[in-house]
Amino acid sequence: MDPNRLVTALASALKRGELRRSAFVASVDRVRALRSNLGRSRVAGRSLECRAHAEGMVSGTESPVGGPEVVIRDGRRLCYEQIGDPLGAPVLVLHGTPGSRLSGVHAHRHRVAEAGLRVISYDRPGYGGSSRHPGRRVVDCVGDIAAIADQLGLDRFAVSGGSGGGPHALAAGARLAGRVTIAACHVGAAPYDAPDLDWFDGMDPVNVRELGWALAGEETLAAELAREARNMLDRLEQDPAALLEDIELAASDRTVLERPDVRGTLSASTREAFSHGVSGWVDDDLAFVAPWGFEVEEITVPVEVRYGEGDVLVPTAHGRWLATHIPGASVTVDPDRGHLSTPDEQLERLRALVVD
Repeated sequence: MDPNRLVTALASALKRGELRRSAFVASVDRVRALRSNLGRSRVAGRSLECRAHAEGMVSGTESPVGGPEVVIRDGRRLCYEQIGDPLGAPVLVLHGTPGSRLSGVHAHRHRVAEAGLRVISYDRPGYGGSSRHPGRRVVDCVGDIAAIADQLGLDRFAVSGGSGGGPHALAAGARLAGRVTIAACHVGAAPYDAPDLDWFDGMDPVNVRELGWALAGEETLAAELAREARNMLDRLEQDPAALLEDIELAASDRTVLERPDVRGTLSASTREAFSHGVSGWVDDDLAFVAPWGFEVEEITVPVEVRYGEGDVLVPTAHGRWLATHIPGASVTVDPDRGHLSTPDEQLERLRALVVD
């Protein structure tokens, strides 16, 4: 069997309870070796800077770095970033997985102000300068978002989440209905326990393997993601686009990755994401394969769902499921696109969220 199909089949068997977690991990390791023998490229060597990150890669104790911060009631710190017009329409942008607040920073900041936007992004717990929140669920982002909005004096605001940020944007729409004007979920995943959805079908084996580690438990996931993060930091030394070279992306995604501004943002955001370890990535993945803590059917605010027909990171079936189950959702399907968008496309979509 093709190694890619085999990984997907193993993950589906794990989800159905037909395969033990230890057996899944061992099988995926064998498939990984097979793929390597078949010529899958791997970037060798580590720079001195990346070796420095290797120590304590799974650490859960962070001190704030970069940007302003808010201290919430349980003592955790959240690091955030603001760009654009201070008097502009506020939009909270929730980054993907892995990622950081820098994921939402447009390379040409004056363009954000010219669009009349005040864009706020923050490091989810465990990423960048934000304290870890062990055991967090997707819905637990609601209190963090509200705390940042309170500190900034925002009564009403839009929320937009891409990829791993999508479920968190939906949580804000569900539980902050009095404050969120609209929630956008772009190329975001459906709940793992969603009925009538083959969650792994159409997903690239790289993502299947990662989420299989999450199903195998935190100890397995943390060790594997620490290794993956070291490899990612190594690759940044050569080419930021190489972070996704093992994934069979759509042609449109490869075109986006050729842009210097996209590579620059990807490099900065990845370094910031792992600046204190991989606990944010670990906790994101664990949250995605656990109950989210809310039902999408309870959302009453306007919701925009967007997905690409060529997406292999979050397959189209997820977007279709969300479109069907979120009441009154506005749905946009990009037939010739995959997972990624250009910074200007993202900016225009943010602007459209707040246009009266």
